[in-house]
Amino acid sequence: MKMIIVTTVEEYKSEVFKLFKKAGVESFSESDIDGYKSAAPLMYTSSWFPSEKGGAASNMFFSFTKEEKVTELFALIKQFNTESETTNPIRAVEIPIERTV
Repeated sequence: MKMIIVTTVEEYKSEVFKLFKKAGVESFSESDIDGYKSAAPLMYTSSWFPSEKGGAASNMFFSFTKEEKVTELFALIKQFNTESETTNPIRAVEIPIERTV
């Protein structure tokens, strides 16, 4: 059993659904998040309204699934990122699960 975490910008949310389906990952959770990249300190103070939210609309998915499905999903994500011309690739991590209840 593995845990996978996948993050993406909002524009690729439907693509992640398709990739999960192709890989056979049937059960997962999704949450809306704000994505940020490191910015120079000047960027934080130069806004007319510094209290405004500046993050990019993003999504985080996670699932507990079998290792073979994770391997397939990672191959599909790698292919998607290679074929897409984007500065915001889909990112994924795999976390081993030692115990479950």
